[in-house]
Amino acid sequence: MIRVLCVDDHPLLREGIAALIGNQSDMELVAEASNGREALALFRKHHPDVTLMDLQMPEMGGIDAISAIRGEFPEARIIVLTTHAGDFQVTRALKAGARAYLLKGMLRKELLETIRAVHAGQKRLSMEVAAEIAEHITDDALTPREIEVLRLVAGGNANKEIAARLSLTEESVKSHIRNILSKLQANDRTHAVTIGLKRGIIDP
Repeated sequence: MIRVLCVDDHPLLREGIAALIGNQSDMELVAEASNGREALALFRKHHPDVTLMDLQMPEMGGIDAISAIRGEFPEARIIVLTTHAGDFQVTRALKAGARAYLLKGMLRKELLETIRAVHAGQKRLSMEVAAEIAEHITDDALTPREIEVLRLVAGGNANKEIAARLSLTEESVKSHIRNILSKLQANDRTHAVTIGLKRGIIDP
């Protein structure tokens, strides 16, 4: 039996997954969690073969939970389930140790096959996710400082406020914003924020 832990803050989605898994003769759902903290506690208790992990959850998000679980249990096999196909988000999840990345819209088609593949030691990406990564693979990545600046721009802060918050000069902030626009191929600040959200560089 493939023993599965499901982690998602939406009860309806967990119910749907429980129903899908319940119909399989080779799988059983051993536990459900609604955030990353619960996931870590339940992983310690049940040692599931495969964990299904949402990314955006209260208290502790999916990427931190993946890092925490893999830190204690390096052999943990984790599949990310999310509505976000942004390449930056995908890369972060894979670097944290996820073995597969599925969009929630594709669950009915791909979930069971992906659970079996990951349990057998394979890695999997949805086609849309793979396409998104391929599209941006040669892009210049934003630096951590540039991501911080973009996050503050998204929060509606002017250059002067960003400079004060990050202990920078206004000139430095302008320079960071120029780099951000160039790297993201954005026309202006608003466009940069839209791209940042779409690609998962900053959270909504």
